Amino acid sequence: MCKILAFSGSARKGSFNQQLVSIAARGAEAAGAEVTLINLVDFPMPIFNQDLESEQGMPENGQRLKTLLTEHDGLLIASPEHNSSYSSLLKNAIDWASRATSADEVPLSAFQGKYATIMAASPGGLGGLRGLVTLRMLLANIGVTVLPKQIAISQAFSAFEQGKLVDETKHNEVRAMGENLRNLLQKLKES
Repeated sequence: MCKILAFSGSARKGSFNQQLVSIAARGAEAAGAEVTLINLVDFPMPIFNQDLESEQGMPENGQRLKTLLTEHDGLLIASPEHNSSYSSLLKNAIDWASRATSADEVPLSAFQGKYATIMAASPGGLGGLRGLVTLRMLLANIGVTVLPKQIAISQAFSAFEQGKLVDETKHNEVRAMGENLRNLLQKLKES
């Protein structure tokens, strides 16, 4: 069975992106994946700083997140768009999880060989689309294969109702993105 880690780059209560990634996670689960849905608010970490790392090592929550990333085959990530890019919360989490904690550890080991599906939701008209461009680039640069299909949900204040997308076609499309990631990971395991 393939394992998928799902999370958003938002810590806001009622986050549109956490709701969005939850829909994709349910799709992956329904297709047979073992899904771990987390909220980065539960992994508070200081802003990455090499001096802090040298003095104190990896923060406990950084290691917890890195372990989860390592244990999963694929990622479902939803990120809000902050100034035309992904959120600083998401970047900081990735920065800490990317660090080696021993001399014999392969660099970026928590990300190497992973597959990801990315998505965004935003109150704006583009739905966070600009942030997905930079997120795709970042993930590819650290060894993650990002699937081509992505979605950006605009007008997020009115797009969600009780954890679902009001537009049933879009809701099903997001669920299918979770299913598709699971199906790809399963094929790779079987080959």
